[in-house]
Amino acid sequence: MSQEHCPVEHQHGYTADKDAYLKRLRRIEGQVRGIQRMVHEGTYCIDILTQVSAINAALHSVCLQLLEDHVRHCLVDAAHQAHDTGHTEPLDEKISEAMAAISRLVKS
Repeated sequence: MSQEHCPVEHQHGYTADKDAYLKRLRRIEGQVRGIQRMVHEGTYCIDILTQVSAINAALHSVCLQLLEDHVRHCLVDAAHQAHDTGHTEPLDEKISEAMAAISRLVKS
């Protein structure tokens, strides 16, 4: 996994919405704990699968929002920097990074 930072001020695209992301992730974490309880209690398997599906959808939503934030922040900043300096390597790297993330997301 890349440890690269966004080109401007080393802030990530999600920084402005960090609290909202954390709230969503805590909610997902609670859903996972709920599934653990369901398994412990012997809940009907279809009901558990329904909850797993809901968690997958919630994580998918988080992934898409993070990807959008990355494109709007890091990729756009790299494009501006490439335009200003004439050096396209950082932009090419950010595009490749985004495409790899999209590929992983599509495969999941």
